[in-house]
Amino acid sequence: MTGLFAVMAANVSCSGQISYDAFGQKIRVRNSGFASNETFFVDQLMLFRQKVYYEINWRKMSCKKKPLDTAFIPMQVPFDAHATGQVFLGSSSSWGMGVLVNNWSGKLPNNGYYTGVFTEIGCIPMTFFSYMPTSGWSMISTFNWVLGNTNPMDFAPPSFCAKSKLEVTETPDNMFTALQALALKTKTGD
Repeated sequence: MTGLFAVMAANVSCSGQISYDAFGQKIRVRNSGFASNETFFVDQLMLFRQKVYYEINWRKMSCKKKPLDTAFIPMQVPFDAHATGQVFLGSSSSWGMGVLVNNWSGKLPNNGYYTGVFTEIGCIPMTFFSYMPTSGWSMISTFNWVLGNTNPMDFAPPSFCAKSKLEVTETPDNMFTALQALALKTKTGD
């Protein structure tokens, strides 16, 4: 699937394009955002099966390869999620005036938790909220999804990433912390 998204986390807001391969468990995120009065551009490729993600800098033609926590893949309802309700976004008064959605919640590692909203028909992701004690609240809202992938190369790292060494970190990032951390580093010029 490909679509558009918006992220709000701490003092960071961004929006862009997302490509998601459920079968291959891959996500490509290209976005621009705003943090502390500075604009940033982000390109990330998350390969959940390989347990790595790439931070791609096209301006410098460079790549950082980092560990990725594969315990949670946010574009699908996790197997251990709990159904918390079903509601209409919009109105149920007349056909076409609303979207029936299911709400799910669950726990993240390190005492975090999340809530996800998916359409009843097609189980299309709409909104994710997560809370981590170390990083606070994050929100991802998705829209304009198109089923299928228009460009399979979205899920291949650029050739200049081939020499990237896996950086050692104390705790692997998940999708939420990877997006937030990159935005915060970008605003400081890292």
